[in-house]
Amino acid sequence: MPSASGTTTGKLPFVVWVLAAGTFLMGTTEFVVAGLLPELAGDLGVSVSHAGLLITAFAIGMIVGAPTMAMATLRLPQRQTLILALSVFCLGHLVAALSTSFTVVLLARVVTALATGAFWSVGFVVATAAAGPHQATRATGVMIGGLTLANVVGVPIGSFAGQFTGWRGPFWALAVLSGLAALFIGRFIPAQGQRVEVSVRAEVRALRQGRLWLALGAAMLIMGGVLATYTYVSPLLTDRAGIPAGAVPLALIAFGVGALGGTAIGGRLGDRRPMVTTITAAAATALVLLLLIPLSGNPATATLLVFLMGLTGFTVNPVVTALAMRFAGDAPTLTSALTTSAFNTGIAAGSAIAGTALDSSLGLTGPPLVGTVIAALTLLPLMALAVHGSSRTGRIVARSSAPTQRRRDAARHTASVPVAPPHFCTRRDNTT
Repeated sequence: MPSASGTTTGKLPFVVWVLAAGTFLMGTTEFVVAGLLPELAGDLGVSVSHAGLLITAFAIGMIVGAPTMAMATLRLPQRQTLILALSVFCLGHLVAALSTSFTVVLLARVVTALATGAFWSVGFVVATAAAGPHQATRATGVMIGGLTLANVVGVPIGSFAGQFTGWRGPFWALAVLSGLAALFIGRFIPAQGQRVEVSVRAEVRALRQGRLWLALGAAMLIMGGVLATYTYVSPLLTDRAGIPAGAVPLALIAFGVGALGGTAIGGRLGDRRPMVTTITAAAATALVLLLLIPLSGNPATATLLVFLMGLTGFTVNPVVTALAMRFAGDAPTLTSALTTSAFNTGIAAGSAIAGTALDSSLGLTGPPLVGTVIAALTLLPLMALAVHGSSRTGRIVARSSAPTQRRRDAARHTASVPVAPPHFCTRRDNTT
């Protein structure tokens, strides 16, 4: 077995897989609540729409936490930051699982989200540095795969377990697993500081580009449209489509499979035709969400449309993320964190507006209607980007603690990747 910094050809260091497991846990905790809303609402004595604030609160925590933690942890020891983040993550789930107060659970979700932002800010740096320049792209793919797999496996399993153990069962499981992940990271990550040359002023200057904000706007809107509907998909499937509560996790698996496929499609097509891919996918997402309103009364069509919602919506994500990173130039740290914030801004706003619509006369059709409008608005920044001619691609290389010249040499060995996580640098082509 290679060491944490091992370079065995063809094999990734074990620490990369441990960190991917961390992203799996954090992706699971963000969205598993969507499949447990009725149980949470009943146990904590609130309405289903009010319980949806638990998703909104986590998103708000990520909005604040991702950029804040990205900048705050740049020079902190990596192992210490990751262990602390997972420990806080574990504690947050323990507090939530033990509490009978909705307010306490809500605050625990915010704290957990802040820890998630810290983990993401450092985890990708550690993974790519451990893998080395020749396998940085592969390590990135494994890390992103952990997050995507959370939608395919973690969320449905958590929802399914919640049908038998109550909503607290998945929270206990996430607490135990994150504690184990902290122990593994303490074992496999070397105890060394992070020596990175950072210019906060350069990071802030990168935010002046209008095209960057168009890409961030598209990221916010597409995720807001999808999650406005997904947050309240459980009552839609049970009360409108007539699907038994025990079968809802199967529909969530369909969404996760669609999201996994959409991420793959966006990664493959978006590198060559980014604007055609994103505009087509965003329009298709708005259409799918609109069709949910009249066709969600049938279990088969409702499940199919939930699958298509994940497929079309998540096709946009890797492309707009890569575009934002390329527009940031050589100062991407804050931008990459803001991309995470943009997605979570969409989640927070979309789920909050959808909750209001659910309590209105629109009822169960309110969230899909809200999602349709928000997803359709995604076309505005995307078409503006198309007018600016943003179809040229860039290269994304891992930031390490090596000197500047060695980082330039390492850039020649990298390839384009579909999604750019925190602390990744972007090299522009000479034509951009």
